[in-house]
Amino acid sequence: MRNQKGVSLIEVIIALAILGVVAIAFLGGLMTSLKAVSIADERSTAQSLSQSQMEYVKNQDYTGAAPGGEVTYNKTAGIPQGYYIRGLPREGYTSTGIDYNYTSENIIGVPWDPDSGMPSYNDTGIQKIIVIIYHPYDAAHPDVRVLTLADYKVRR
Repeated sequence: MRNQKGVSLIEVIIALAILGVVAIAFLGGLMTSLKAVSIADERSTAQSLSQSQMEYVKNQDYTGAAPGGEVTYNKTAGIPQGYYIRGLPREGYTSTGIDYNYTSENIIGVPWDPDSGMPSYNDTGIQKIIVIIYHPYDAAHPDVRVLTLADYKVRR
């Protein structure tokens, strides 16, 4: 019996354990790459959507804002399901930066002073537009900001 060649039960168990570890590592890598592709797709869609919205706003007629006010511009049509476009009103600009707690459901043109880099009280022919794209992950995270795009609209 000692001269018989074959595979013992212990060798089979060790081989299955090694195969299991390799399979788990492979599936983990597969899940990571799937998540990376999903995030890249989401950001690509958000970038395309934000650029389309910004171009749409820039092609609309310039509307001057009342002193201390702001202007609302129309949104583009064809927003993909699950994505939301918002703007940043005057209240979102602080002396220390931008406070995204003040986002608006509309796209807002805020009169801008290029010298101070802050909102202007009077509309002098330049407005700052910030387009913010949201895409909720699930019901627990309904307002996840994916991308923010800022540009200027100039009276011509």
